Amino acid sequence: VQLQASGGGLVQAGGSLRLSCVVSGIAFSIKSMGWYRQAPGKQRELVASISTGAVTNYADSVKGRFTISRDNAKSTVYLQMNGLKPEDTAVYYCNAKYAPASWGQGTQVTVSS
Repeated sequence: VQLQASGGGLVQAGGSLRLSCVVSGIAFSIKSMGWYRQAPGKQRELVASISTGAVTNYADSVKGRFTISRDNAKSTVYLQMNGLKPEDTAVYYCNAKYAPASWGQGTQVTVSS
């Protein structure tokens, strides 16, 4: 399984980023997918998920600011992040929502105040 996340970077508070994650080695189209993040000293948390039928769910901390989407033809899941806050600073990973596979390297998102 390969999970290649990209699109992170350094942005000022209030800015936007769009993360992408190309997935291979699993049956992407039949998997609910999620974006997770892990801040320094904290546990990894699920921030957004999308089902095979494109039903989405969000953590309260990102609701109204983040949007998850998927393109089954490209085996890719996206996370549009608007209104970024310093507390969104973390390494972001994508993975299956249920029974996650081994984790990829993730992509670093840093939000300055």
